[in-house]
Amino acid sequence: MAAAAKLKKEENMNKRWERTDWFREARFGMFIHWGLYAIPARGEWVRSFEKLSNQDYEPYFNEFNPDRYDPRAWAKAAKAAGQQYAVLTTKHHDGFCLFDSEFTDYKAPNTPAQRDLIKEYVEAFREEGLKVGFYYSLIDWYHDDYPAYGDRIHPMRDNEAYKDRSIQFERYVDYMHAQVKELLTNYGQIDVMWFDFSYDDMTGEKWRATELVNLIRSLQPDIIIDNRLGGHIKAAEPEVYAGDFYSPEQIVPPGGIVDENGLNVPWEACITLNDNWGYHAKDQAYKSPKQVVRALVECISKNGNMLLNVGPDARGEIPTQSLQILTAVGEWMQRNGQSIYGCGASELPKPEWGRYTQNGNMLYAHVFDRGIGPIYFQGLKGKIKKARLLADGSELKVSLPWMAEQYSDTDSGAFIHLIGAELPDDMDTVIALELVTEVINVESRS
Repeated sequence: MAAAAKLKKEENMNKRWERTDWFREARFGMFIHWGLYAIPARGEWVRSFEKLSNQDYEPYFNEFNPDRYDPRAWAKAAKAAGQQYAVLTTKHHDGFCLFDSEFTDYKAPNTPAQRDLIKEYVEAFREEGLKVGFYYSLIDWYHDDYPAYGDRIHPMRDNEAYKDRSIQFERYVDYMHAQVKELLTNYGQIDVMWFDFSYDDMTGEKWRATELVNLIRSLQPDIIIDNRLGGHIKAAEPEVYAGDFYSPEQIVPPGGIVDENGLNVPWEACITLNDNWGYHAKDQAYKSPKQVVRALVECISKNGNMLLNVGPDARGEIPTQSLQILTAVGEWMQRNGQSIYGCGASELPKPEWGRYTQNGNMLYAHVFDRGIGPIYFQGLKGKIKKARLLADGSELKVSLPWMAEQYSDTDSGAFIHLIGAELPDDMDTVIALELVTEVINVESRS
């Protein structure tokens, strides 16, 4: 019996690794938060922060008419930025659905938009050859059977009128399951199911999570699911619903993610371009292209992905500032994407001048800090077959400078001289090193 259980566990882990194969190759995706909250333009949590009732929020439903919504433009922007997949909010916490659900009237086809906006998104991103993902909030501030009074985040958490309201939570869970079934039945193959989020006692089997995941697997066997249904994805024996990948938010884990067995867990850091997920007209705290590139490199150097968020405005357009950043990142990716796609961590220690990513015997040195003198590569003496500047393929010489001969640590290290006092690319200068003997790439599971 113990042997059978062990075999089953290994089988499940292997399936997770197989399902996430494309995900670990892609490394870079676009997150899109869009909904009614784009109209008040104060972020996606406006209902909760300002304690708006359904009635307070209703004018936005009656007004929603994104006349400049062009998902093909979104898809082209994602592709040009070097992103390989996308995840769009089908329903956020406010309960509003961008898709044509038969289980609610609170949906885009009943607004002045008068159509299924998710259908257009799927078609547009598929046309560009990108993988397609759905975000779906487990939370619903509109549904009558979702707990309101006393809940930590519900807009009506302090409203006495909701205190003695009778609800049937199982009816809400039935509704939620039915909508997930719709999403995974009506739009062809879907690559990612991104749930958000569990909290307090609203987690795991509260959502009938095992039943839900079994339903998802029956409809879309190859889909990958995040870890926000609950459970313990890092456990030695994670629950059925613990997910295929870990989803840290607004942070890059200090050392990547491994489970209790010491095996790598696929993961993806979701990061905003400014300080909000949904459109916020006054939020100008945008990250620079350099910050984005370096954060992306950090994720890959720790065996992770980055899901970079944009928040389209009420008319359906991605803000100009976001597009400018994506364009700059895309230009860097065109020259240096080889150091991102399919790459993972190296067993070499983090160098003081930047980071490493690796794919087989190709080691990519991401130089962030020019420093003084030649670039030092600890532990690589005699192991570099060829060195090239990745952006243009130009040859770089590996040599021992005379002024370094007296230092004992040169016995194991290699040096490459970069001409000039500044880096060729201040965002991230990438040196591609073809190794004579492959230095182990710790993206492998063990």
